[in-house]
Amino acid sequence: MAQLPLVDPETLPALRPRWYAHEWNRAVVYRAGARVLGALPRTARLGLARAVAARVRFPAERAAVHANLARIAPGASLREREALVGALFGCFAMCFADLVSTNRTEPRPDRLLAAVEGREHLSAAAGDGRGLILLTAHLGNWELAGRLLALGEGVPTWVVVAEEPDPEIERFLRGGPAPVRFVTRSQPTASVNLLAALRRREAVAMQGDRALGTRGDVAVSFFGEPAPFPLGPFVLARAAAAPLLPAFCVLEPDHRYRITVGPPIRVAAGGERRALATWVEVLETAVRRHPEQWFNFYDVWHGPTPG
Repeated sequence: MAQLPLVDPETLPALRPRWYAHEWNRAVVYRAGARVLGALPRTARLGLARAVAARVRFPAERAAVHANLARIAPGASLREREALVGALFGCFAMCFADLVSTNRTEPRPDRLLAAVEGREHLSAAAGDGRGLILLTAHLGNWELAGRLLALGEGVPTWVVVAEEPDPEIERFLRGGPAPVRFVTRSQPTASVNLLAALRRREAVAMQGDRALGTRGDVAVSFFGEPAPFPLGPFVLARAAAAPLLPAFCVLEPDHRYRITVGPPIRVAAGGERRALATWVEVLETAVRRHPEQWFNFYDVWHGPTPG
């Protein structure tokens, strides 16, 4: 696999991100939405979510998505990009509806899964006896994917998440029954706990498409321009000598999910940045294939609003 070039970190803007948030990001909204959506059959639930997404404008977020798509699909016409923007918000609403309702109430959540491609990579990585790291992105239904994989593979799984500003949202999203354990990056012992989990031959799921605004970010060429990415997953993989597997969960036209697991990325001593460049190449291919399901509502290349 060809390696994407690393970029001098000095080319990155000196901004510390304040991640995407909106006025609807409140526990009362989540709980009300779950009650309404949970009372409907899934077909009606997804239809309602898609209809709401078409009506609620979020102008700043739509402008950011439009700009991102201009980089991802530069050959698309203005009308085609507008259609992609609408499709993206519709897909996001459906994925979110499944996250807050179906995965909490569906007695057989595995029915949502169309297929898992790349099981042989999971088996090979498990055979190493060093645990494994599933590296994903804000592409499709990433959080639901961790639960579905944990159910299907029977491996204890830790999912690394950003801490929600509202503790009530945290309890709502991650307090129900689930076959995974969640750990927030802000926990003082997070790295120690994850390393211990890998040494017990368990799985760790992380996201690798949003920089943290720290010295751990590294710039890599992404769709032709430097963008910041977190180096942390590759530092953890090297420390644990654990294989790192790219994994994505996308919504199919029949409204089921397809999980794709790629070949492992193995991180040698001193090879963290090269492994990051390999990951960004895999991510770029996945985003190009499913631009309507890459849910980043800010300028990925120059960072969110500084806080």
